[in-house]
Amino acid sequence: MFIDDLTYIKNGKTYRRILLRNSYRVNGIVRHDTVANLSQCSDKEIEELKQALKYGKKVPQIDSGTAFELKQGSSVGAVWVLHQLAKQIGITQVLGNSQHAKLVLWLIYARLLNQGSRLSAARVINFHAGCDILDLDAFTEEDLYKAMDFAGEEQPRIENELFLKKYANKVPSFYLYDVTSSYLEGEQNELGDYGYNRDGKKNKKQIVIGLMTDADGWPITTEVFQGNTNDTKTVKNQIEKVANRFGVKEVTFVGDRGMLKRAQIESLKDKDFHYITAITKPEINTLMKNGIIQFSFFEENVFEVESEGVRYVLRRNPVRANEIENSRESKFESLKELVEKENLYLSQHKKASPESSRKKILGKASKLKIDQWVFIEHKERKFSITEDEEKKAKEAFLDGCYVIKTDRTDLSAQEVHDRYKDLAEVEIAFRSMKTTFLEMRGIFVRKATRTRTHVFIVMLSYMLAYQLRRLWKDVELTVEEGIEELKSICSMEVHTPQLSYQKIPEPRPMGKLLLEKAGVSLPDSLPCKGIVIVTRKKLVSERKELDAKDLF
Repeated sequence: MFIDDLTYIKNGKTYRRILLRNSYRVNGIVRHDTVANLSQCSDKEIEELKQALKYGKKVPQIDSGTAFELKQGSSVGAVWVLHQLAKQIGITQVLGNSQHAKLVLWLIYARLLNQGSRLSAARVINFHAGCDILDLDAFTEEDLYKAMDFAGEEQPRIENELFLKKYANKVPSFYLYDVTSSYLEGEQNELGDYGYNRDGKKNKKQIVIGLMTDADGWPITTEVFQGNTNDTKTVKNQIEKVANRFGVKEVTFVGDRGMLKRAQIESLKDKDFHYITAITKPEINTLMKNGIIQFSFFEENVFEVESEGVRYVLRRNPVRANEIENSRESKFESLKELVEKENLYLSQHKKASPESSRKKILGKASKLKIDQWVFIEHKERKFSITEDEEKKAKEAFLDGCYVIKTDRTDLSAQEVHDRYKDLAEVEIAFRSMKTTFLEMRGIFVRKATRTRTHVFIVMLSYMLAYQLRRLWKDVELTVEEGIEELKSICSMEVHTPQLSYQKIPEPRPMGKLLLEKAGVSLPDSLPCKGIVIVTRKKLVSERKELDAKDLF
């Protein structure tokens, strides 16, 4: 942070420009940001601010007659680091410098700092130096909704420009794609519908979310679909994005076995695109019946078979096979415990119906999906279960075995295998965006456009989380814990009759380490705008009135 004080002559007149500026590096190039225009300040105020910046972390000498006041300031560390990363990635440049763009930036940062609604984001900025760092004017939660509308309209342009900026030197050829669902509280969301719910919330509406990344898991684009949309029906949109919006010519689409069916593969061929996917267990059985593959081909190392222009890469994962077998045994033991419990109940309650117990046992066996190889016998108000070894062995026949198929001829079998396994990166992204850290739920919006924008903002937040995960990979903290440590770096407000500013203290050792790993330096000081965000919706009036006696 420094004072840019320049006197210059223009058209015969002398002008003085005084700016408070911050310098930083991006890929080794020094850049500057203007924090505030100080041209209207007096010479004395400018000189005092220069002295404050000059002394840095040392305490300057203040005349005994000078009145000043120290106050606890806002949290600075986390917002500052996120803002610098957003600049490096290009998010700030792509969004622009309007008030709407700055509010979208705050929504992105707020998702990492304190997940919640737009109302929550408006309240929580008072605990952070968001207005000072982003140069934001006063706003309400209604302005955040308007900012969401801006981001929703600009999403295609923003994604395109971030794509071009990220891959300016080399466009990727592998694109990972997967979908998930997120259940909704309430019935009013325009995209909400009943469908295959991955969250196990059968009686709740949901939305379907598609996410495309590169081979390293870097998010490229996201899209939200109606809650009853089949996974395969989302693929065509993504093909059109890559071909038309991003203008990529060489594409290999990587999707799981439920994503790329025959129709989707044909759509890829129409664009001269390639695919890598896996096949289902019934399809494996069909290949074995037709003599194309044999069980002996499934080994720990990959094995390749080609048939009718399609390459099949086979592998058996012994670790996964053991996990499946252990899971099967665990389910059997769980059913056995229920049988013993029901037998004890029937022995102690002579009027209890054995038929009711039988239904419970059959229901659990079906739920555990072991009813095909478990026999349930009933004799004299006592149940017993046994295993059908032949049926059990048949079910365990392909444990740990999988087949990946592709039409790429220039890749080794191991490369085909590894590219398919890269889909785990999309699963990590969904886990971060949905249930851990970024917590996409609750969505707290009803309109389809704002629902899509909410997910889009979460994806932009994940870009920052993705970057931090790699920058802090050798630090013994999670990204969440690292951000909490940075949030503890708070400023000290210095107020004099002439000016006010925020002094940034020296961080603790862990904070220093996190800043160093992120390649970010904290400024010595920040302007103190003194903006307090006041929301239109008041928490106190929303709370139920309670008498003191009701608390005891």
